[in-house]
Amino acid sequence: MPDSYIVRYGSTRTVAEFSFKGPQQFARSDSVVIRSSRGTEWGEVLCPATDATRKYLKSEEQAGRILRAADDEAWTKRDEMLAREQEVFKEARQIIRDHKLNMTLVDIECLFGGERVVFYYLAEQRVDFRELVKTLARSFQSRIEMRQIGVRDEAKLLADFGDCGRPVCCGSHLTEMPPVSMKMAKMQKATLDPNKISGRCGRLKCCLRYEFDTYEEYRRELPSNGTIVVTKQGQGKVVAQEILAKKVLVSYDGGRRMIVDLSEILTTISSKKAASDAAGKSKPDQESSPDTASANADSKSKPTDTRQNSSPSDSNPDRP
Repeated sequence: MPDSYIVRYGSTRTVAEFSFKGPQQFARSDSVVIRSSRGTEWGEVLCPATDATRKYLKSEEQAGRILRAADDEAWTKRDEMLAREQEVFKEARQIIRDHKLNMTLVDIECLFGGERVVFYYLAEQRVDFRELVKTLARSFQSRIEMRQIGVRDEAKLLADFGDCGRPVCCGSHLTEMPPVSMKMAKMQKATLDPNKISGRCGRLKCCLRYEFDTYEEYRRELPSNGTIVVTKQGQGKVVAQEILAKKVLVSYDGGRRMIVDLSEILTTISSKKAASDAAGKSKPDQESSPDTASANADSKSKPTDTRQNSSPSDSNPDRP
């Protein structure tokens, strides 16, 4: 019987492991009342905790414990807290206007146990909200927590479904939002229209990164564009890659192009080496014969004596 479960809780849909002591077993999507570091909260069971889930969460620490399963009384209290959140949001937004602060209130969260009220806001610059917190604490008679968020966090709080028709990834299973670049979209040959590859947050979709590691691994196995390859059809140049299919488009002499599987490539020649070989063939043949080369080497190794050979008698000018 499992003694810990993976639970999703809070407005930011945090996923963590919670312990449980009791004979009851929970199934997926069961609603539970939990105790976290913030207080008493409402949670949803995802699955029993295992070594695989701990590896996915990159943590073996437990965030708290499950107190009990949600009963009718708990559901009634939850409905009351949701109604209170709407009232608090309207009043808090007016208080922010009265304080003339340059910030946008995105969402609020009233904990199930009533220990605190969390305010999520957007701001371009640092905001001094010390007086605002005092006013909010007096108005709502609760502990106030202010959390500045970004546009991606805003989508995590407010967005519901993505273009694919499924719940947004940031609000369902992502524990962290990794950076996404246009390089990932280009490699997967996705459309470069920002309106089609941007998520609810206005940034590039997180799902563009899901298959990027696989594309990168396959791409390294294929010869890059411009590489000279030798196939059964002859020698040609790679002009395009079909990464997932592990094939390349090869251009042969005469403008003929064919899609070639990676297994059909006999050998590859780098574009630089092919260029140097072509340049070498265009130069005139300046090679010398072995005899000539030997003579040249001898002439270089032996210095020439420019003095005239004479006998001792020749050196005497008085002799007839």
